[in-house]
Amino acid sequence: MPANIIDGKEFAIRLRGKISESVSDLKDSHNIIPGLAVVLVGNDPASEIYVRNKGIQTKEADMNSYEFKMSEDTSEEELLSKVEELNNNSDVNGILVQFPVPNHISQQKVIETISPKKDVDGLHPINSGYLNSGLDGLVPCTPMGASILIKSSTDKLEGKNAVIIGRSNLVGKPVAQLLLKEHCTVTICHSRSKDLQDIAASADILVAAVGIPELVKGDWIKPGATVIDVGINRIDAPEKGENKTRLVGDVDFEAASKVAGHITPVPGGVGPMTIACLLLNTLNAFCEQNGFEKPNINI
Repeated sequence: MPANIIDGKEFAIRLRGKISESVSDLKDSHNIIPGLAVVLVGNDPASEIYVRNKGIQTKEADMNSYEFKMSEDTSEEELLSKVEELNNNSDVNGILVQFPVPNHISQQKVIETISPKKDVDGLHPINSGYLNSGLDGLVPCTPMGASILIKSSTDKLEGKNAVIIGRSNLVGKPVAQLLLKEHCTVTICHSRSKDLQDIAASADILVAAVGIPELVKGDWIKPGATVIDVGINRIDAPEKGENKTRLVGDVDFEAASKVAGHITPVPGGVGPMTIACLLLNTLNAFCEQNGFEKPNINI
């Protein structure tokens, strides 16, 4: 039986709708609304599209959107000064600096300069420490989105074997911590792990976030498993014509979907959840900063 396709677009629409409702309630009761600031350094086309989409969805959720575009030759000092300015701006509840930044700027310094209370990317060492300690903090958006999709498609996570292929600070490690919090038995592996196929085949929940196109084959999947594909890879597509490309994940979707119980597609799976979870982080940060109770949002 073919797998059930987890429609990340539909989940993201529902989540953004719930967020918008909460923002409207806050506006009615307190006459203030959350604000998200996004800083883009340089002119990377993909980053520009992503930032534009963030702005559109922020406004659609009835939040204030602040966008700051800085030139490619912006110095590290100038960028950090802008971040500090936003840290001190009470109208801004969430700050996101779009990565990557130019090579002459330290990405880690940028992350550490953002106030942990406004770190809606969830990358500040303090927020990472909260997550690793099982405490509440701001969680990276893509892992949060993946976790929501896993919960939606998997009955009773407690005791399930979860395998994460990928060990990045952005996805692999945070997903592992979120699943540990749900009492899963978690294994983190990566492209250099021995017997990777056998490890993957033991998973009730398999999260692929290693950045290798279609690495995970159909025979790597335990029958009935939930497969979450976080990879986004552009590969040649000669069947579409000369110089054409297509997007694929880290999972061979066609083969895996014949074995898995539930699976996310690429595109249209985890990706749409990332911005929705960014908005949720902004809402939660706003509530924390203003002493309001965080809304209980279920989708």
